[in-house]
Amino acid sequence: MVVPAPFRELGGQFTIELLGARAAFTTRRGGVSEGPYASLNLGFGTADDPARQDANRARLRELVGAPPAVWMYQVHSDRVAVLDDHAVLADPAARAERPEVDGRATRLPGVALGALGADCLTVAVAGGGAVATAHAGWRGLAAGVLGRAVDRVRALADSGAELEAAIGPGAGPCCYEVGPEVHAAFADRPEAHRGDNLDMTAVAAAQLSEAGVAAVHALRLCTICHPELFFSHRRDRGVTGRQAGLAWLT
Repeated sequence: MVVPAPFRELGGQFTIELLGARAAFTTRRGGVSEGPYASLNLGFGTADDPARQDANRARLRELVGAPPAVWMYQVHSDRVAVLDDHAVLADPAARAERPEVDGRATRLPGVALGALGADCLTVAVAGGGAVATAHAGWRGLAAGVLGRAVDRVRALADSGAELEAAIGPGAGPCCYEVGPEVHAAFADRPEAHRGDNLDMTAVAAAQLSEAGVAAVHALRLCTICHPELFFSHRRDRGVTGRQAGLAWLT
């Protein structure tokens, strides 16, 4: 498989250098889970052994060089929270809290912002000394979660700084068949409609560009048609793990 530049493969995962930050998009390779969750399942709400999930999350530093991560309780919203409490860096209990949001932004070094997906996109935005990650399925895209993430980064970033974004894997236009409700939600995005299928990455890239992000990079790997690489909620009928998108300041 050819990894599109400027992404590169590291430890069986995919990473990219952004403006003052690194983003990593994990695969199902390199973990300890078994069965339908094999092997690097990072999800919280699955039937996998919790101890194996904890072990998988502990491996992220080794696999992609990520600092300790904080996570979200994702609810398909447009809510993006700012992490500005230095105490979180030193307190494992505080890091374990998962607010009900679909994006987080920070200027704090030494912490990775994590978002989970198993067909939904995970997206990183960085620049000017700030970084954010977001979870963006079709509902989040329709609600404007990516524009909100860009706004949070811009509010935290140095004045006038350029921003850069990376879009991770997700259900691709090759496989992501949707109904009339979803097509109607993106009626203003004709380029994203492929017959009965939807190109979520095209929607995300357009939204990021329109929000003023100077450079948008997309991994463009489909979670549904790459079972050797990714978990997919749709393909596996809900019995599956979760991969992650992470971003942190460098």
